Amino acid sequence: MSELGVNVLEPLAVVTRRQGLQPMAARLDALREWLARDLVDLEADLAGVNGQDDLAGRAAAWLLERPGKRVRPLCVLLAARLGPKPAPTARDLAVACELAHAATLLHDDVIDQGEERRGAPTARIVYGNSASVLAGDHLLVLALRRVEQAGQPALLASLLAVIGEMVAGEALQLERRGRFEPDPAAYDRIVASKTASLFAWAMRAGTTASGCTVPEVAAGVRFGLALGQAFQLTDDALDLAGDPARTGKDSLLDVREGKLTWPLLVACQRAPELLGRLQAVALDPDGEDRTDLRRCLLATGCVDETLARARSAATAANAALAGFAGSPARSALSAVVQAVVQREA
Repeated sequence: MSELGVNVLEPLAVVTRRQGLQPMAARLDALREWLARDLVDLEADLAGVNGQDDLAGRAAAWLLERPGKRVRPLCVLLAARLGPKPAPTARDLAVACELAHAATLLHDDVIDQGEERRGAPTARIVYGNSASVLAGDHLLVLALRRVEQAGQPALLASLLAVIGEMVAGEALQLERRGRFEPDPAAYDRIVASKTASLFAWAMRAGTTASGCTVPEVAAGVRFGLALGQAFQLTDDALDLAGDPARTGKDSLLDVREGKLTWPLLVACQRAPELLGRLQAVALDPDGEDRTDLRRCLLATGCVDETLARARSAATAANAALAGFAGSPARSALSAVVQAVVQREA
């Protein structure tokens, strides 16, 4: 079984067993076995996709060889089983989705000066900022070529639009760097652009490739947008309350970068005196006692509130699945939703 199957579905199976829900746990185990071949093939495809033995290629491989949860390509593969016909292009589309995601990580680590990702030094630390930027550009080209190779012009155009959205979201986030300002509307715009848009494209790609109807494709897009929101909200909570040894990320990275996250918004609403401290950290990341700041932030209950909002987004995602007939693929997507909001890394 690939790391994808372990990271995404195993946590939910463990939780359901602990809660005495053995039938549900057994069903999740069956889903993992059902997906095993697709997941192994996906990993093999990603391992061989780079094909460029230069500095940019090596920097790209550094990230790809340290797989994350692969939730986005998993959505493509499952969405491709929701329609009435086989989708032979599903793997190309899934690979393209993961390559586009990996490209944004390589670029983000340069912009954010990130030092650790997935439990290892970032590509920019190992190969330099310039190589990391070129590696991201390289993967974007490969992603677009994969979609072109799949013979889906509409999906190629929509992926280009999504890349534009992600760039705009990153630009909006960059504009706010170093001056923490609690703005819920700006937060939602950034999440919709940077995170949710690619989840939505994953569902659009899979449902389109498998011959779903126009209303079904629209339902898939709604699912992807809601899942992306739930994913980011959970990430926000983990940045503040998660164990760095499990998340593979720098502790309190979002706080030190002055990023706008939902827990910090909630904390400032509930304890306005924290706003000045967060703004000071954004200006001088090393000038604040982070242990005490974390304690004060957690004391507001902001993490619980953020996870509640993530669960609400998960409910919206599951509601969108009602637009599809019952099937193993629909059940698997519902399981992914639950696993996303219950994960600890």
